[in-house]
Amino acid sequence: MIKALKTFAADIKRNLLIVYFAISHPQTPSGIKFMAILVTAYAFSPIDLIPDFIPVVGLIDDLILLPVGIALVMRMLPPAVLKEARAKATQQTPNPTSRLGAVLVVSVWIAVGAALFLWLYQPFA
Repeated sequence: MIKALKTFAADIKRNLLIVYFAISHPQTPSGIKFMAILVTAYAFSPIDLIPDFIPVVGLIDDLILLPVGIALVMRMLPPAVLKEARAKATQQTPNPTSRLGAVLVVSVWIAVGAALFLWLYQPFA
């Protein structure tokens, strides 16, 4: 069981690097590039949309949303781009972080907080 989880985590990390390298490839279509940027920004962001300390729900983004996003981007990539990105991913193992991802996640939390505040603070008629 533990070995399977380690393999799953290693596959996610490798595939995320493939998506990361595909962003800068000139043959990556702009729509796929945008989606890949969102996936990698969220993955490398130090802040999660759903904090991990929330039991069960906090791990959903790491166990379901991220692998689904990565798989979707990889499936849509042109074969030549995928091949070159795989080659780069096996040669390098960067450990990037994403400020853009952190800003996006914080923005979502601020918007949710503002909406909740406005909903709760409605004057009674």
